[in-house]
Amino acid sequence: MKVLMLHGINHNMFGKRDPVQYGTVTLAEIDAELQFLGKELGIQVDSFQTNSEAAMCERIHRAFEDHDDAVLINAGAWTHYSYGIRDALAILTCPVVELHMSNIHAREPFRHHSVFADVVRGQICGFGVQSYLLALRAAVAEIK
Repeated sequence: MKVLMLHGINHNMFGKRDPVQYGTVTLAEIDAELQFLGKELGIQVDSFQTNSEAAMCERIHRAFEDHDDAVLINAGAWTHYSYGIRDALAILTCPVVELHMSNIHAREPFRHHSVFADVVRGQICGFGVQSYLLALRAAVAEIK
């Protein structure tokens, strides 16, 4: 089984950016945690991060072509306005889990709405790095 983890805009700055919301963990540390859990669950986890909306859409298209078993996405701010990414996600036939480190519903009003909500299996938010691990477990449960 193969699960794709998609990291969105500004996530390369985790560990430096707004530690109140995101803590001090780096993207590399998050990916290492996902790799560790993936091995424990017997699945391959591939990670991809970009600050380019076009590159994100192209990677989602590749996940479709590669028949990935599930996709996890933390798109960052794109969650709230990127209909292009939303439409790319809608192409996928595998389970898609949206996740966020912070509780987007307890933040600024513009963050309360996800344009992905109607095309993803579910959403996990507010648990920091654990949001990623919970999302991976949820996706694996949907695959089996």
